[in-house]
Amino acid sequence: MAAVRVAPTRAMRAMNLLRTVQYTHPPSCPCHGNPSYHQQGPSSSLVAHTKANLQRSYATPVDMSRQKEYAFEMAASSIRFGAGVTKEVGMDFKNLGSKRVCVVTDKTVRGLDAMRQVEEGLNREGIEYTVYDGCRVEPKDSSIKEAIEFAKPYAPDAFLAVGGGSVIDTAKLMNLYTCYPNASFLDFVNAPLGKGLPIEKPLLPLIAVPTTAGTGSETTGTAIFDLVASRSKTGIAHRNLKPTLGICDPLNTRTMPSAVHASSGLDVLCHSLESWTAIPYYERTPRPSNPINRPAYQGANPISDIFSLQALRSTVKYLPRAVKDPEDHEAQSQMLLAATLAGVGFGNAGVHLCHGMSYPISSQNPSAYTHPGYTVPHTIIPHGVSVAVTAPSVFRFTGASNPARHLEAAAAFGVDTSQVPLESAGEVLGEALQKFLQDLGDQPRGLKDLGFKESDVEALVEGTIPQRRVLMLAPGLSEEVGEEREVLRGLFVDSM
Repeated sequence: MAAVRVAPTRAMRAMNLLRTVQYTHPPSCPCHGNPSYHQQGPSSSLVAHTKANLQRSYATPVDMSRQKEYAFEMAASSIRFGAGVTKEVGMDFKNLGSKRVCVVTDKTVRGLDAMRQVEEGLNREGIEYTVYDGCRVEPKDSSIKEAIEFAKPYAPDAFLAVGGGSVIDTAKLMNLYTCYPNASFLDFVNAPLGKGLPIEKPLLPLIAVPTTAGTGSETTGTAIFDLVASRSKTGIAHRNLKPTLGICDPLNTRTMPSAVHASSGLDVLCHSLESWTAIPYYERTPRPSNPINRPAYQGANPISDIFSLQALRSTVKYLPRAVKDPEDHEAQSQMLLAATLAGVGFGNAGVHLCHGMSYPISSQNPSAYTHPGYTVPHTIIPHGVSVAVTAPSVFRFTGASNPARHLEAAAAFGVDTSQVPLESAGEVLGEALQKFLQDLGDQPRGLKDLGFKESDVEALVEGTIPQRRVLMLAPGLSEEVGEEREVLRGLFVDSM
């Protein structure tokens, strides 16, 4: 594939050059410096700043809220991958000593072979179970609460989720609030919309059997839902929320319609790109005073990088095949593996602007849009669609924060980046993304195709501002709210 050549305006070229110079040749001032590739470790200015803090701590109090992180943690569910492994789930619960399992699914998946395999396995091992099939695709707080109220009186000693990310996320929260029966719903919800309390004890065993290849929820400690009152998505994130085991069976994704393959795969695409380009873990603030408060989303780190970059390369290669040919089982299997790899990557590094901006897009849906190929009883902008629609604009913006890393991502799309100047890194990646989405087919070209107008931009901005958990990882985004709003406003307008 030939190199993509972009012709930005003179103003854009000048701005990109200035931002690239700023980030690739940072000033010595520790307040304005920015380290380069994080595999090289913190910059010398950062080390000097840390030493200075230590030296003057005897006389001057250190602002703990501004202390940068110095460590990262890796956490992921155990994963079993292979065609046909769903039938082993009964033995898994027997090995765990479980005797009363709450099986969580939705009405569509309930009729599929994945559920038949699950029930046969549980029956074969004599495991008592009940089935909750009321999960909502793209769950709301109301649907989560209904599921919790089902689980509490049953008093299970384990959970089993069979379905896509919506089902797995619902099961995570059923598990959480069954173990914390007296908690208020907002106690664990991400701040500032909730209290963001840490989950201080292990939960019941949860086994996740994904039937889509997208969210990677079988590996992560994150659960996402619409908080209707705020007109935005939010969620709960903590390592103790992650499943005990993810059973990734490629046979279970063969029933996905082409539209679901595409949307789920676009979620994988953005998971990998955002975690690959997130700020380095050692640039995140504040440093936790106790390890239990270290967030699940920590910033890019050398381990998550391995998973994220491989997931990106696999998605670019296999997603178009999986969408175009329902009999391409190799591509489907590789996409399930890519989703799991990306889950490990972003589940520890985090995501940033595409996801932060997607939450109000999918939750507000002002024109009652329903994506073609989705058969659900309500309007829906699928999560992968809402994430990908802003991606070209987002990565044009973030390109200057780490041009080399953005060019490496562009190379994964087949772009010859050998002669691309650093100041064009964001433009080149944005153009590669735009072409990939167009070639995939049946994808909205912008927010207008989803029914949004420029008059909706302010509501979208206000729905993004509370997403602190992910916005804090966005490279180049100001912490000053006025400037942050201006950048978000521009990105939404560019995504129209």
